[in-house]
Amino acid sequence: MLIDQYCHRSGLRKVNVMEKFCFSMTTLLLCILSRSFSVSTLVILSLGWLTVKKGGIPVRRYIKLMRLPAVFLLLSTLAILFNISKTPLDAYAVPAGSYYITGSWESLIFGFRLILSALSAVSCLYFLSLSTPVTDLIGILKKLGCPALLIELFMLIYRFIFVLLSEATAIRISQEARLSNRNFKTSVHAFGGMASALFMKAMKRSGRLFDAMESRCYNGNMRVLLEDYPPKRKEIIYIIMFELLLLSLIIGRKIYG
Repeated sequence: MLIDQYCHRSGLRKVNVMEKFCFSMTTLLLCILSRSFSVSTLVILSLGWLTVKKGGIPVRRYIKLMRLPAVFLLLSTLAILFNISKTPLDAYAVPAGSYYITGSWESLIFGFRLILSALSAVSCLYFLSLSTPVTDLIGILKKLGCPALLIELFMLIYRFIFVLLSEATAIRISQEARLSNRNFKTSVHAFGGMASALFMKAMKRSGRLFDAMESRCYNGNMRVLLEDYPPKRKEIIYIIMFELLLLSLIIGRKIYG
């Protein structure tokens, strides 16, 4: 819900949707294909600056959003960064009985390169999602020829996620008002009660929402009013220059190692 609010208030809201989509997807593709420290670092800093400075997203909020996938990626790459072996490797080796908690420089470089590449891809997606409302994304999907059934499912699932979050928030507030989270035992009991009640409440509200849609002549095709923001030559030139810069870094790395 917070991301949806930010994208509507973003300073990049009125930039041409196809420009933002092509820019973020092309950059994401180059990040994944390159697996380069320089490319990934440049993308994270550049798109972070655009999202915060031009989009108007608070710095602390953006850091919190980036921190979630960063923690997940760090935990996912622990098996690459750390090894348990009887033979110490070249990067580090911590004795643990007859074994070593050890790692090689090759695995460390690979692990950190993987984390940076994934974070740069996440920054591309955040740039798009924090500056583009879902209705504009639906317009892009229609222009790209995406099947109408998938677009309708995407729109309905997106809407019902908000229904689920709204019901969960209301239940949590009522539980806190009754001091249901005094300690660990009561918190576990409160969470179990919320989980059992949430599904039924969300189903009932979703049913009422669908009834309201049918009363407004919903026939399986959800139409939304799209605002058309014309592309600007200066922005297109900046996008091309940035992608060429990334491409030159990738080619230079391939040639000079």
